Amino acid sequence: MHTYEPKTFTIPTLEGISQKSIDEHIGLYNGYVKNFNAITAAVQDLMSDSAKNAHAISELTRRLSFEFDGMRLHEIYFTQLETAATSSNAESPLAQAISKQFGSTDTLLAQLKQVGLMRGPGWAILYYDESVQTFHIGFAGEQHQGHFATLPIVLALDVWEHAFLLDYGAQGKGGYIDSFFKNLNWTAVENRFAGL
Repeated sequence: MHTYEPKTFTIPTLEGISQKSIDEHIGLYNGYVKNFNAITAAVQDLMSDSAKNAHAISELTRRLSFEFDGMRLHEIYFTQLETAATSSNAESPLAQAISKQFGSTDTLLAQLKQVGLMRGPGWAILYYDESVQTFHIGFAGEQHQGHFATLPIVLALDVWEHAFLLDYGAQGKGGYIDSFFKNLNWTAVENRFAGL
């Protein structure tokens, strides 16, 4: 059984997102890693008598994708904030593909923000379907429901309350999203897209 280790991130001082908020958020990410490992180990132990433990196994297994997706989405999220904010490179393959479909990066971000403002916890995510060369914007409820199966993630925006509550209060999701975009390291996003 593989044991996952939490990654570390080099996140600079951000505009509009406090260090305390980032520290709390990374602590939550570490919890996802720890919980995924613990649940995986518990399921392995329970399999010694799978008939007797069938109910416990099924309930723990249902929880696995929640913990795993929380781990992986946060790794994408924090990588996008590492090093320093950078502007989108208009000559990059990502910017060209965005312009072709959306007209501009600003139009894409406006649509992504609108999805992020939906009620409920989750993630606003930009996916790319390479087979037809098109982007899809989706909302992953909580973090394990509503994904576009098999499509790689280009950009992930955490819109759970834990991402903005300390800095913006319960009604401040919009201000937080604006700050996230101001702090976005487009180079990291462009490199992710280039690696698809």
